[in-house]
Amino acid sequence: MTRFDLLVEGVTLIPSAFEPPVTNASIGITGGRFAHVGPALPGATAARHLRLPAHLAFPGLVNTHLHSALAMVRGTAEDMGFAPSYTRGVPQAQMLSPMEAVALARLGALEALLSGCTTINDVYVHALHSLPAIADLGLRVVGCNRIHDVDFDAVLEGRWEHREAIGRAMLDEAEAIIGTLHGQGLITAQIAPHAPDTCSTPLLRQVAEMAARTGLTVQTHLCQSPAELARVNEREGCTPVELLARVGLLDERLLAAHCIHVTEADIAMLGAARAHVAHIPKNNAASGRYAPTRALVEAGARLTLCTDNRHGDMIEAMRWGLAMGRIQAGRVDDGWQPEHMLHAATEAGAVALGHAGELGAVREGWRADLALVDLRRPHLIPHNDPLGTLVHTGMGRDVTHVVVEGALVVEDGRPTRCDMDEVMREGAAAASAVWARAQAMGMTT
Repeated sequence: MTRFDLLVEGVTLIPSAFEPPVTNASIGITGGRFAHVGPALPGATAARHLRLPAHLAFPGLVNTHLHSALAMVRGTAEDMGFAPSYTRGVPQAQMLSPMEAVALARLGALEALLSGCTTINDVYVHALHSLPAIADLGLRVVGCNRIHDVDFDAVLEGRWEHREAIGRAMLDEAEAIIGTLHGQGLITAQIAPHAPDTCSTPLLRQVAEMAARTGLTVQTHLCQSPAELARVNEREGCTPVELLARVGLLDERLLAAHCIHVTEADIAMLGAARAHVAHIPKNNAASGRYAPTRALVEAGARLTLCTDNRHGDMIEAMRWGLAMGRIQAGRVDDGWQPEHMLHAATEAGAVALGHAGELGAVREGWRADLALVDLRRPHLIPHNDPLGTLVHTGMGRDVTHVVVEGALVVEDGRPTRCDMDEVMREGAAAASAVWARAQAMGMTT
């Protein structure tokens, strides 16, 4: 008799982006991995058995670029454009205490988890504290501290000053994360220079050396604003993409967020390097911008999806990614369909974060990360094409169950490893406190 740790039965399963749905599927999990994927096994038993008819199961979503703590500016920063990150009167990362960073990170990460994300790539301040706090929710997290040597307090006053001591402290913190957190439970370290304009060229070269030595993936913001392009051109006489190539960071391990203001030559370079693009369709569009994702993919760059900040709904990100790509092409075609968005939101993201062949699909032997949606809702009926229905009309709040590494971490829409009310209360208090300080500073300068 076959026995599993967890057995999920009766669902419609989308095993991976380019495989057809399987009706009345059975998913058996043992030791944190998928042990059976297919039809029901007569006589099979499990320590935990879930029969979920009228539910859609799909691989856990992989959010490749999230600043979970920036939930603190949701509902306000969306209407201020790019400037809030560099404007007095608005909360800044350097204003947060470790306790506040943890409270806000748990709030943003919990939203992502409840929306079907099983892996998030989280980069922000106080990462030594926040990454374990996120993992405690049951999430798989890839992350690092925000590496830079610009003085962000000076930036608020319009001065861009790079200080070697700041860069050294950031690199030391990254080394501490790698040494103490990497490979511990659900945590994987990466290296995350903030952006080509906030990192001096010598610091970027040190980051490249660290990446070569450790073999870890590298994430950065890239070509996210005209200001970034102007500062890099003034400093180095090239584009940010060209600068990353010069210092040895433009390769297949690079995960570049945004990639909005790229030239044709930049696109060709990103494609030739087989770099990964962390596409942020909703937030970019909310600020009146979009990345040329169709051209990037055609050039050879590898597309992933993410939410960046202010929300964590990857189902919504798939919908926006689909729409923005079709707007660029001016048509609907076979090369930009819901399955391409699901691939970007699952297996492509796993590859970008160093988990190729382990995450992003429901396959026997792979790590058991899974999300389920209840299809018995008016906006999901009919569901003749389950994936098309999910992408076009689904929402993160439709998710009912989430499994990470074989553990049921969301059940019936509630987290199983934390008190949701407490997480919301502590996150709201931290946001209120930092907003009060930020506004007081804005009024006194």
